[in-house]
Amino acid sequence: MLWGNIEERAINLNNPRQVTAVRDFLARFSLTFNEQVDYTVALYKENTLVATGSFAGEVLRNIAIDESLQGEGLTSAVISHLMREAGQRGIYHYFIFTKPDKAHLFSALGFNEIAQAKPYAVLLEAGMGSIDTYCREMARQTINLPPGRRAGLVVNCNPFTLGHQAVIAKAAAENPGVVVLVVSEEGSLFPFDVRQRLVREGIAGYDNVVVVPGGKYVISAATFPGYFTRGDETVIAQTRLDATIFAQHIAPAMGITCRYVGDEPYCSVTKTYNQAMFDVLPDYHIEVREMSRIAINGRVVSASRVRELIRENGWDEIRSLVPCTTYQYLRSTEAIPIIEKIKNSQSRH
Repeated sequence: MLWGNIEERAINLNNPRQVTAVRDFLARFSLTFNEQVDYTVALYKENTLVATGSFAGEVLRNIAIDESLQGEGLTSAVISHLMREAGQRGIYHYFIFTKPDKAHLFSALGFNEIAQAKPYAVLLEAGMGSIDTYCREMARQTINLPPGRRAGLVVNCNPFTLGHQAVIAKAAAENPGVVVLVVSEEGSLFPFDVRQRLVREGIAGYDNVVVVPGGKYVISAATFPGYFTRGDETVIAQTRLDATIFAQHIAPAMGITCRYVGDEPYCSVTKTYNQAMFDVLPDYHIEVREMSRIAINGRVVSASRVRELIRENGWDEIRSLVPCTTYQYLRSTEAIPIIEKIKNSQSRH
C-alpha cells in the first residue's frame, strides 16, 4: 500500500534478510527486536526503511520513526496499520509502552494512560475495553466478601504448594476479607485454568477468601515492558509499573488496603518485585506485609522445588510440599501431559 510517497510492507518474519533490516533499524533507537511477535510492518521511502511497528497479541511494540521524518504523521500511519491488521484477527483492544517523554504522541492518537513508572515506562491503552471496565468487574467479583479491612495477594502457583497456602492462611486470619488474584498469563508449565483450580481447591475451607483471575492488568505481557529497557532497568521498570497499576487502579476497586507477599531468597526478579511494592504501595496507603517462606526438613517450600522433584520422580517429598488436593491432581491421569511436559523441559516457569 502507498501512503503519499511512503510504501507500507508487511515483514515476512521467516525471512532473515527482512527481519535483520528491522532489527538494525530499531537498534538506532536502542530498541531490540523480539521475534515473538505476530506481525510487523515497515514503511519505506525510496526503498529506505523509515518506520516500523509490530504487535504481539494486544500489545503494540517496537514502534520507531526515522529522526528526519518525525512529526510527519508516520507514527499515526504505523499505529493505524497495526490496528487494522489486529482487527482482522479479532483484536480490538491495544496496549502501547513508551518512554514518559513520548507518551503525548500516543495520547494524541486516542490512547489513554494507565500508569507510568518514571523514568522508565508509560503504559497506555485504546480500543474496546479499559482498565476501568476491568476494575468494575473485579469489584463485582469481590462484592460478597465480609465488610472491613481487605488484603490482596497476587500468585502464580505453578503449582499450588503449602507455602502459597500458608501466606493465604495468614492473610485470612488477619483480615476480614482476602482477594487472591491468580496470574492469568499463559507463561507457565501449568496452564492458568489448572493453577486457578488448584488454588481454589487448596483454600476451600476459607469463607472470607475469594479467588479471581488476574487478567491482563496483573503480571502480564501488558504490564511487563521488558522489550525496550535493558539489564537491571528492565526488571525495575516492569515491577514498578505493575505495582503502580495495582496501587492506582486494582486495589481501590476491590477495597484492598494491605498486600501480602512471601519473601524471596532465590529469584532476583521476584525479590525486586517485592521491593517495588515496598517502594510504591505505601504512597497509596497500602500496607505491604512480607512473610518468611515456610521450610520443611530444612528446605524452603517452593513451586520450583516441586517441579524439580517431578523431573526426579521424587513423589514422597512432593507429598510433603503440597496440599492433598494438589498432590491428587499431580497423580491423576489428567495431569499426565503436564507431568511429561515438565520432565522434558528445563523452563524455570
